[in-house]
Amino acid sequence: MLRADLAFASPRKLPKAKELKGRVVVVDVAFASEASGSGFDKITKPFLDGLGARLAAWVDHHDHVLHAEYSKDPRFVLATKAQHGACPEMVTEELVKRIGPIDTIVCHTDFDGLCSAAKWLREGVEPYPGADDDARAVDTRIGTPSAIAQRFDSAIRARGRDLALLGIIVRHLSTGLADASLWSPIDEAASEGRALEHESRTLAMGYALVDIDASLAPSMPKSVHKLAYVDATKSNGRYDKTMLLLMGQERAQIAAVRAGESLTFAAAFDSGINFLTLFGLSGGMPTIVSVQASRIRESFTSVGVRASDITRLVD
Repeated sequence: MLRADLAFASPRKLPKAKELKGRVVVVDVAFASEASGSGFDKITKPFLDGLGARLAAWVDHHDHVLHAEYSKDPRFVLATKAQHGACPEMVTEELVKRIGPIDTIVCHTDFDGLCSAAKWLREGVEPYPGADDDARAVDTRIGTPSAIAQRFDSAIRARGRDLALLGIIVRHLSTGLADASLWSPIDEAASEGRALEHESRTLAMGYALVDIDASLAPSMPKSVHKLAYVDATKSNGRYDKTMLLLMGQERAQIAAVRAGESLTFAAAFDSGINFLTLFGLSGGMPTIVSVQASRIRESFTSVGVRASDITRLVD
């Protein structure tokens, strides 16, 4: 098994390049898009410039218009969400061998990203049989992940900002689940998810349904007729936004959740909906996008919500 430092990241919040040791691999971190409020030029590019030749590889499966340009560099192994539903399946033994020795892995903080980091440490070998399939099921919400993956995913969704816990998860995965005692802090975190689920279900009762007007969004698939919207800004407690969005998708083809200054749209992975195209964004996941709440009227219009319904929802 390889050894490397770990750094956790999201497309909007990258570590400082100067603080990362040696040769660096980035896995499951999308190029930033305008939805972040800053975009590639202000977030991703300075990070790339800071790493320079120390960047050993960047492996990712989120759509972005700049993939074509950066794919000319063999260090960048880039795909779309349609090509690879999750990132671990892109981390192969051949790729790890080609890249050679590394010192630091930067990974996204979801199960997909942590599993990708662990698989790199295992030189391209799955942490357990079926881990690649589990990562795809968790990330696309298509299919049912195994009980193992659900334990990890519940813990991550409950305490996704707990860097110590994320480190334990990567360690447990990278050692092939060999140390059963490591399940204890993971399961403890997962148990906190029950309170999040309760608050999510309470918030879901506030979903409002509106019709989609196909004439306002001609690129919207004809099968899309409804949008469910809820404002979670005044929630009484912590909640699981992913779960809340999924509950919205049980009511309509599109779910939209406002949380403070952020507005998130989500649809099923196989819905045919592309929010990047609808909102004119350069990159991210086609079926789940967060935009600034200041764009709420513009965004609702783009997906086909009538002006009268927008006023009813947000005023």
